[in-house]
Amino acid sequence: MATMANRMEGRARRGWSLAKRRENLYGYLFLTPWLLGFFGLFIGPGLVSLYLSLTKYDVLSAPEFVGAANYVKMFTGDDLFWPSLVRTFYFAGVGVPLGVLGSMFLAILLNNQLRGVTVYRTLFFMPSLVPLVASVVLWKWLLNTDFGIVNQALRDLGVQNPPGWFSDRAWAIPSLISMRLWAGIGGTQMIIFLAGLQGIPESLYDAAAIDGANTWQRMRHVTIPLLTPTIFFNTVLGIIGALQTFAAAFVATEGGPGFATWFYALHIWKHAFDYWNMGYAAALAWFFAIIIVGLTILQMTLSKRWVFYYGE
Repeated sequence: MATMANRMEGRARRGWSLAKRRENLYGYLFLTPWLLGFFGLFIGPGLVSLYLSLTKYDVLSAPEFVGAANYVKMFTGDDLFWPSLVRTFYFAGVGVPLGVLGSMFLAILLNNQLRGVTVYRTLFFMPSLVPLVASVVLWKWLLNTDFGIVNQALRDLGVQNPPGWFSDRAWAIPSLISMRLWAGIGGTQMIIFLAGLQGIPESLYDAAAIDGANTWQRMRHVTIPLLTPTIFFNTVLGIIGALQTFAAAFVATEGGPGFATWFYALHIWKHAFDYWNMGYAAALAWFFAIIIVGLTILQMTLSKRWVFYYGE
């Protein structure tokens, strides 16, 4: 009897093992398209660009290995490298906090169960659906120095010399930030904040109200602490997106006036596709990737000090 039981148990184990292997095989088969894309379109090109960053390469001729020369040139021989990096961080440092705070408070306002709130959500979300190039053309028309609606309104209010906006070095980046806020505050970030708000238990607000907390106190001690994971998520994505800003500056000013909007991504693009200096552009891109990854790791490390997860 014991021998028969052992045989049956062995068969059951072999059957279970066969089913498990078949299940794993199906899993890998379904993963194959993603794996091919990951290695073929991400890891492979990434390794190639890492090699090219150590070469002198203009596409027309074979890569010539130069070692760390591109990186030495980056730090010591490129007059636009550090200014473009500073401008990029200035754009992200101003635009991202304003965008996250604006999206959060707009989501708080639109989270109230008021009549027509769905219409308001739709209206605020619509600018984010406008294609980027169309947004730039629209804002260049609105902020035109001579016949733009904004400057005309300022003249009607008595302002003798309104800003030059995109044509003024001092106002070019604030103009791009304004355009980014118009298109971004009511967009994806607002939707994510709305999802975060609707995930806060209503019982916490009821308990705070019983304790005598007013509207501001409930928002300060309940809403904002429980929104910190969402704030963190939107901040990380916002910084990554803002640091990679390219299309808006390229279409609006092409880096001008006087290199005022010459951002780092535009600097990479110019070296790659205007000057055909692919090796140096690859070095710039790899340095930038290290910066973005480092900032993301730093944010995740610091998040332990201020991000609160309900239930922990």
